[in-house]
Amino acid sequence: MPWLDHFGLLAPLYDRLFRVPDTVRLAQLVCLPIRGRLLDAGGGTGRVARTLVGSAGQVVVADESLKMLSHARVKPGLHVTAAHAELLPFPSGAFERVIIVDAYHHLQDQDRSLAELVRVCAPGGRVVIEEPDIEHVLVWGIALFERVALMRSRFRRAKEIAASFRALGAAVSIHRQDATVWIVAEPRSRG
Repeated sequence: MPWLDHFGLLAPLYDRLFRVPDTVRLAQLVCLPIRGRLLDAGGGTGRVARTLVGSAGQVVVADESLKMLSHARVKPGLHVTAAHAELLPFPSGAFERVIIVDAYHHLQDQDRSLAELVRVCAPGGRVVIEEPDIEHVLVWGIALFERVALMRSRFRRAKEIAASFRALGAAVSIHRQDATVWIVAEPRSRG
């Protein structure tokens, strides 16, 4: 939601306005704890990443909004990087785990972002996308609101995201609970 940040409206209120998702379920699907590095792509203020500090050797938040990252920067245990998910500034295989929570539908180039998430994930690692499930009737209202608010949101069905991951050579599973869906991808070894 970087367009709101241009006006400085969202970043200062984000942690108070938006609930932290079920991080117990997320940690299970991500297979935490790990000794290596975890990337929270599109992690904004670090509201999710801060709950995972101590579950990984290093927790990195990457986001394109400098205003959001200024709030993440002050949270203990987080390392922040300004970056677009479509072009991550990390070497291939730099992270054992990669998450993107409630941000995928905001990405401008979703397929390129998936390729980047897989690229920076070490073989044998996991990429977990948590999103509102567009197949759930309550999420239709969210999608409509975001369209009316002129957000660049584009919600995709979990099976479409899974197919894109499979095209990148990852094994994929889909998990649902209420109006939330998790797409878990496990990149295979490279070459």
